Amino acid sequence: MAKEGADGVAADTFAPAAREALKAFPIEPDALELVSLAENVTYRVVDRRDGTAYALRLHRPWYHTHEELISERAWIRALADAGIAVQMPMRTRDEQEYAVVTIPGSGEKRFAGLARWTTGRVLAGVLRETTDSKIAEQHFAQLGAVTATLHDQAAAWSPPAGFIRNQLDADGFMGDAPHWGPFWDHKGLTDAERRLMLDVRGRLHAALARLERQPAVYSMIHADMHPGNVLIDGAGLTIIDFDDAAWGWHAYDIAVALVHQHGPALETFQRAYIMGYRSVRPISDQTLSLLPMFRLVRGLAQIGWYHQRPELDREAKFEETKAIVLDQCLTIGRQI
Repeated sequence: MAKEGADGVAADTFAPAAREALKAFPIEPDALELVSLAENVTYRVVDRRDGTAYALRLHRPWYHTHEELISERAWIRALADAGIAVQMPMRTRDEQEYAVVTIPGSGEKRFAGLARWTTGRVLAGVLRETTDSKIAEQHFAQLGAVTATLHDQAAAWSPPAGFIRNQLDADGFMGDAPHWGPFWDHKGLTDAERRLMLDVRGRLHAALARLERQPAVYSMIHADMHPGNVLIDGAGLTIIDFDDAAWGWHAYDIAVALVHQHGPALETFQRAYIMGYRSVRPISDQTLSLLPMFRLVRGLAQIGWYHQRPELDREAKFEETKAIVLDQCLTIGRQI
């Protein structure tokens, strides 16, 4: 979900553990640069032997088990085998997917994973700078095609034994303990807003429970494949950050890709995205009719994420998200 910037305090806190983790991998690290402080902590490191750059990630300890993290990598490797551009994970010297490190001071244990660094610019930034709407539409069409290719792979893929990732189904989104937290308990909601969200939550749970879960429409999904998690380099797109990857509906993946678009831009870019998607993989009009509902689902999940992270100063962003979600609850939510 949302990302936060790096700062010097975090560098002092996590850098010793990062350096310790690198000893487990078959590289000779040179400079260590903190590039992202979010749910996970990410560094860029260069191998002094040949100049190859890598991304080192210290995973938050409470989000995924070791088995779930290994499963994430199993899917990433399968996507790479299918010709989909992803950050290629690297194993340790003893062929493990992760090293375990301790954060000094707190004693917190974290799994550290290494992957090839991917060159390119974040697509979200490119889109913000693009003044030609036709070029922006081309980017969304390309993203739609990449998403369809990923869904094709996932729908036909047989996971290895022991594969474990969470289910973004009716309970995973709208159950008593949803994956991204009980959004209805956020302290920034009034009693009336909370009642509205709880009413819509019940409607959404029932609607999601009625949906099919055949592999053609429900499989492994990225679950966070908006332009902020896609890199563009020349004509190619690379998908990054599979931290939220889970079993879920393809329609949710599509809704997330367009979740930051509103008004006339949403209609324009969604049309381009679907055109790109359909150039690779069929998708029914019935499935497309679910996109407004899944945009609402994503918005409620985002509020749950804010509720899980009270330590972050995100009040302005929360208020913006809340306003959009409340409007969707009154329009989309009450039509479900």
